[in-house]
Formats: sequence, C-alpha cells, structure tokens
Amino acid sequence: MTAAAAFFYLFAGLTIASGFMVIASRNPIASVLFLILAFVNAAGLFVLMGAEFLAMILVVVYVGAVAVLFLFVVMMLDVDFAQLRQGFQQYLPVGAMIGAVFLIELLLVVGSWTIDPGLVQAPLGNVAAGEHTSNTVILGRVLYTEYVYFFQIAGLILLVAMIGAIVLTLRDRPGVKRQNIALQNARTQGDAVETRKVPSRQGVEV
Repeated sequence: MTAAAAFFYLFAGLTIASGFMVIASRNPIASVLFLILAFVNAAGLFVLMGAEFLAMILVVVYVGAVAVLFLFVVMMLDVDFAQLRQGFQQYLPVGAMIGAVFLIELLLVVGSWTIDPGLVQAPLGNVAAGEHTSNTVILGRVLYTEYVYFFQIAGLILLVAMIGAIVLTLRDRPGVKRQNIALQNARTQGDAVETRKVPSRQGVEV
C-alpha cells in the first residue's frame, strides 16, 4: 500500500466516523466539534486529489466561520435539550419511516451512478490548449461563468442563515439588558448630562 492510499483510508475513515458522531453525540457542543473534525479530514482528501484551493477554502470558510458560528449559536441559545427530547419516542415511527425513504433513495442513486468521462474534462473547456493554469484559476473561470447564478444563490442562502442566527440570539431574556438604539439616538444633551451640587467633604450617591 502506498502512502497516498494509506492517507486516503485514514482521512476517509476519520471523516465517516466524525460524521456519525455528529448525529450520535448527545452533547451539541461535541457534535459541532466532531463536525469540525469531519471538515478537516475532508480537506485532507481534497489535498490528496490535488485541489489545494478547495481544501484551504473548506478549512477557512467552514471550520473558521460556519462551524464556529454554529458553536457560538448553540452556546448562546441555551436550549433545554432535555425538554426537546421528551417527544422523541412520539415521533420516532415517523422519523424512522422518513429515514428509510431517504436510505432507499440513496441506495438507488448510488447503485445507478455512472461517471461520464466527458464531465471530468468539462471544466477545462475554458482553458486554451497548452496553457499551464492552476486549478484555482480553472475553478474561478467555471464558477463565475457557467455557475454564477448558483454561486449567487448560495451566497443568499448563507446570508439568510446568518440573519436567522442573529434573530434567534436576540430573543428576550429576564435580567438581560438590551440596547435601545432609537432611544439612544433620540436623547439630547440635557438627558445625557446631569449637574449635581455636592456639599463639601461628602460623596455622591449614585
């Protein structure tokens, strides 16, 4: 077995194990950490395939931004997961049925999956013959020409997800002070500054 094959089985095995632990872990913080581990090992698979740019993007964007955002949202929401699990047994048959349907669909897709050799060379169609171009340049040409609308839609979905996370964390909590931006902008100098006459040798009671 070559070193490349050994690293492939190592990264692939860790990715599958981490993905399983994401859904099997009872602690949501541990699930996010396993998700980060899965992203890192997937980046290792991209490096083995010669797609270094995709590997770095996966680490920077997903691990450095999306997964950390998930981690902070889970920590800030302070969700009572024990209460959410109370109805688990009630919805277990429906969930098992939906999971079985998805499993059958995945097996049908994987069983009939075929790769057209022409599709593998399709991204190289925009590169002139004999031109020595890195995979980053080829990816950029394809992404911003043939798939530009899908790229914009993906950005819009991420924007909506970010706004949703912000809205979830802005819920009212007892004992937590919040800024009132309208009240702060409407205040005058007389409201912001108060002059008090303090007798000699006495302090100020705030």
